[in-house]
Amino acid sequence: MAIENQASRREQVESNVNTCSSPSDLRISDMRMAVVCSNYDYPLIRIDTNQGVYGLGEARDAGHKENALQFKSFLLGENPLNIDKILRSIRHFGGHGRQGGGYSGIELALYDLIGRVYGVPCYQLLGGRYRDKVRIYADTPSPAEPTPEGYAERVKGRVAMGMTFCKFDLSLNVLAGVEGALVGKPSAYDYDPDRRWTARGTVVRTQLTERGIERYVEIVAAVREAVGWDIPLCIDHLGDITLNDAIRLGRALEPFGLAWIEDVLPWQDIEGNRLLTRAIEVPTLTGEDIYLLDGFKPLIDQRAVDIIQPDLLTAGGMLETKRIADYAEVHNMPTVLHCASSPIGYLANLHCAAAIPSLIALENHALDLPFWKDLVTGLPDPWLEEGFIAVPEKPGLGVDLNLEGIEENLRFPGLFEPTEEWNTPKLGFWQPDKRWDK
Repeated sequence: MAIENQASRREQVESNVNTCSSPSDLRISDMRMAVVCSNYDYPLIRIDTNQGVYGLGEARDAGHKENALQFKSFLLGENPLNIDKILRSIRHFGGHGRQGGGYSGIELALYDLIGRVYGVPCYQLLGGRYRDKVRIYADTPSPAEPTPEGYAERVKGRVAMGMTFCKFDLSLNVLAGVEGALVGKPSAYDYDPDRRWTARGTVVRTQLTERGIERYVEIVAAVREAVGWDIPLCIDHLGDITLNDAIRLGRALEPFGLAWIEDVLPWQDIEGNRLLTRAIEVPTLTGEDIYLLDGFKPLIDQRAVDIIQPDLLTAGGMLETKRIADYAEVHNMPTVLHCASSPIGYLANLHCAAAIPSLIALENHALDLPFWKDLVTGLPDPWLEEGFIAVPEKPGLGVDLNLEGIEENLRFPGLFEPTEEWNTPKLGFWQPDKRWDK
């Protein structure tokens, strides 16, 4: 009887496996892409197999499809279930910022594929979940006129949408037209405000005056008064300011109970971030452009910030992001997830967020994009309730492509078209009697 019960349970498990043959015969047969035009481009990934089952992923927002396609030749013919073997072969080709987007997006697609094969949601592959719903924080566009009243109205609009956690940007543009807010003036020959070419705090840039700091305080005070104390607030994009000015500004903002100030100094400046964090009572946060746990370790080991913020489409994917969060938790540092992706990347963030015990919140950058939900099928309806999003229960990421919605929003023609030109390695191999052969 015991043997029969074991056989019955085995049959039930095997019946959930989505495959035309045994999983050991599964092979990657193709990888194709489509680039959606949005506030940031979304390079979407589809990895196909010889059994019809496929996986969906996404390279980092504002990245390029080539960041992922460069790895296609490493994938073809491999069993996608051997995910660690595949990722080890390409991990060292990635890098910080958008350079990590291709590797990370492929990781998403492989886990989505594995989840579909075995009939389990991705969070189960990460060790299970700590929460059924994930709290999101709303990125808030800056007002046309950077006044305290304008910022207060913008953030109140997010609260009216049901958001319970809000972030807004306070760049140096808020000081435009404020007499005596800055010492000096940036040179048009040395500084491009859109590309941020120059070093922070040099003579090319400027210094904050007391009047400039007062202006920041006026804006944050107006927003806090408008939304009350039940709404956590955080700020980002403070501009190219010096460490000394960052300390002065951070101290001035302490009375408003900010959840954090984000990316005040470049993340590579570990010592600068550490000095800032020690000098002010406002929590500091960074990390959206850091690749892999090894990239985060100096920041975490030295407690250079109070909170880490990986973007899993740069950090190395879902499992690597969880490893980063778990490592930070050992150092008593919680995690916020940065995200500006399509629903495919966003669902990956939801699964990862559900599996991170020390999570604070997950960013949402798509509240003003009416077409965003139409890029996929399978999102819950309503997909956002009282500032939270439910973690999907379906296999893999839990959504599928809406080809019509994607085609209507392509950056340029190419809806998952063939990519045979990427089938062979782009690296040469030395032949003693020949030239470099591809």
